[in-house]
Amino acid sequence: MTTVGDLFPLLSLRVQAGPLELRGMLDEDLVTLAGLVEDGIHDPDEMPFFFPWTQAPKGELARNFLQYHWRTRAEFSTDSWVMNLGVWHDGVLVGVQGFDTNNYLVTRTGETGSWLGQRYQGRGIGTAMRQAICAFVFDHLDAVEITSGAFQDNPASLAVSRKVGYRQNGLRRLKRREGEVAINQQLVLSPEDLVRGEHELKVDGVPAFRRSIGLDGA
Repeated sequence: MTTVGDLFPLLSLRVQAGPLELRGMLDEDLVTLAGLVEDGIHDPDEMPFFFPWTQAPKGELARNFLQYHWRTRAEFSTDSWVMNLGVWHDGVLVGVQGFDTNNYLVTRTGETGSWLGQRYQGRGIGTAMRQAICAFVFDHLDAVEITSGAFQDNPASLAVSRKVGYRQNGLRRLKRREGEVAINQQLVLSPEDLVRGEHELKVDGVPAFRRSIGLDGA
């Protein structure tokens, strides 16, 4: 019988590294994650994201979250795609790890982005999930470079990047919240610089996903 994962291979993708699992998210997973977002993923006075999407009021925030993920599915193509994977730790859904790219078949690069529910932060999960996504993209999707970025007042994200092996790659002055400028540290990671996690990756669903992004033919 045909499943939704057969038709949209991202939803059948799984990357496991010890107690950590990254996998495609079904709608019921999005509902759980929307609850995590509304419970808080950063202090109210802080804004770690370039687009301040967490500023929306409760209810609206959850709806916006669902619509964003539905939109990335609807707009998925070989020219432009977002690989958002749910993050499970010891079987508990704790956040999202993403990889966003354009013209991947030419550039073989993209940008990582992620978040964790606030109560799951400070346990090393953020580092492990970044190590897992970077190793997966390098080893299984033929990437040659991965980028990221974090505002200079977000030391936790910058610390994760250092632990994983990213190098500094310049600064950008960006509008963050209304009327506010913030300095964004750009980062770049090469395969030889990646600091891998202690657990070897176990993957499922890779051949179909590679075909869905234009690798290995249609």
